[in-house]
Amino acid sequence: LVRMKFLQLLSRRPGNLEMLFQIPFCQKQFPYMCLATSTCLYSKKKKVNSYEQVDQEKYKNLVYSVTSYKTSAQTPETILEEDNLLYGPPDKHRPPVEAEIKTPKNRVPLINPNKKIPLLNSDSNLPLKISLQKTKMPSVTRILQQTISPQQAFYLERWKQKMILELGKDGFAEYTKNLFLQGELFHAALESIFLSEEMATKEQREDVAISGYLSSVQHVLKDISEVKALESAVQHETLQYLGLVDCVAKYRGQLCVIDWKTSEKPKPFLKNTFDNPLQVAAYIGAINHDANYDFQVSCGLIVVAYKNGSPAHPHFMDPDLCLQYWNKWLLRLEEYMDRN
Repeated sequence: LVRMKFLQLLSRRPGNLEMLFQIPFCQKQFPYMCLATSTCLYSKKKKVNSYEQVDQEKYKNLVYSVTSYKTSAQTPETILEEDNLLYGPPDKHRPPVEAEIKTPKNRVPLINPNKKIPLLNSDSNLPLKISLQKTKMPSVTRILQQTISPQQAFYLERWKQKMILELGKDGFAEYTKNLFLQGELFHAALESIFLSEEMATKEQREDVAISGYLSSVQHVLKDISEVKALESAVQHETLQYLGLVDCVAKYRGQLCVIDWKTSEKPKPFLKNTFDNPLQVAAYIGAINHDANYDFQVSCGLIVVAYKNGSPAHPHFMDPDLCLQYWNKWLLRLEEYMDRN
């Protein structure tokens, strides 16, 4: 009977059965040893409350001081005192003022309201090519160069110093000379394409210096038609500045001032072209106020061609965008006039 009760107790804990069969049944002390083991497994320790060990008398005054402390609300003066103690005296400077949007003083419109456009023009199929005359008027390129932002000037100078470090002064001079030469050859090849309405000559296509650029712009040339001006001088008669326009033609049906650019690095966005949109806007305004041109333009196009032949990036400027850059150009022009 005792053994049966003992087995019932062990059946509650499977682990104890293993202990049972490891001990021979013939040993007399077997029931007593196992009963003693089972008793230890089911013994419970009395829980001790840790708060009862705290000396209440010792912390009585501390508890009372914390619960009964009263203070007045903080004032700006006390906050400043605390900040001064923690962080030192405050920096006495005014918070940055939001940059006000500047507007040009001389609000000359981009589109000339007084310009009369003839209904018929027998020479409309012949692109204009007016030579640039030397005058005291500043060029668009010069104005933009002398009013460049400090940030752009910093990056240009850093790039220049980096190239000089790699190529040396003579090597850098040769490098820039080749860049200008490639640009001139590229523009000459485009001019021959537009004048003859055919592909570039065999010599131009095989010229290693510009063959990549010509391949790059092939998909853009398909969208260009009705060329009205090529490498032609423009002059703003009211604002007194001049420039040389690469091309005026229709791009996908919209008459545009087209500026051809060459680059060794990709420029997929208009913001990558820096001041080129201002240059295009300046040329548009000059054409619209130049009596030599019997038409007006409201759109622009910047085409960035690549030497490796990858597809060029055409950046179209609609009338609203051209107007935005026209206002920025007027500010740069005013800055130049103020300096000179």
